[in-house]
Amino acid sequence: MKAIVAVDEKWGIGAAGKLLAHIPGDLKHFRGETLGKLIVMGRKTLEGLPGGRPLPGRDTVVLSRDPSFDAGCKAFTSFGGCMEYLDGFDGDQVYICGGADIYRQFLPYCGECLVTKIDGDFGADSFFEDLDRRDDFRLLDESGRMEENGISYRFARYARLAPGVGGQAAASGAQSGE
Repeated sequence: MKAIVAVDEKWGIGAAGKLLAHIPGDLKHFRGETLGKLIVMGRKTLEGLPGGRPLPGRDTVVLSRDPSFDAGCKAFTSFGGCMEYLDGFDGDQVYICGGADIYRQFLPYCGECLVTKIDGDFGADSFFEDLDRRDDFRLLDESGRMEENGISYRFARYARLAPGVGGQAAASGAQSGE
């Protein structure tokens, strides 16, 4: 499983239920990574997509506490049920797409994290785990800086270290729910 996320310098991912910034290059990167794959997200993340519907060209799974929520795709009310369903898929084909609660639940099962690092503090109220402070993830590579709409960013790829490499995982630093 992989997490894919855009974060500001404080590892913020959103404010008031919205993305921190509109960066066409990041959206293109997201599309390129997830097209033809299975994406997992929470209800609020799905509702924030264009039309509040699943993205075309991807199988979408939604985790929601509301059993009557009609996602227009596969939906689960429990993490366990969702994980049982995901067991039938190749982990390299599964992308965790947010929000904060979803990332927090699935991060222990992610072997890789694709992180768009946005320069600056955007006043986020929801956060992703700061992978630079964890000893169970290592930065594998990072692109050069790019800029769009006056916003500087770069793409980074983190990998989970093999068990026993780098010590125990750092305590969770996620600060807010979805």
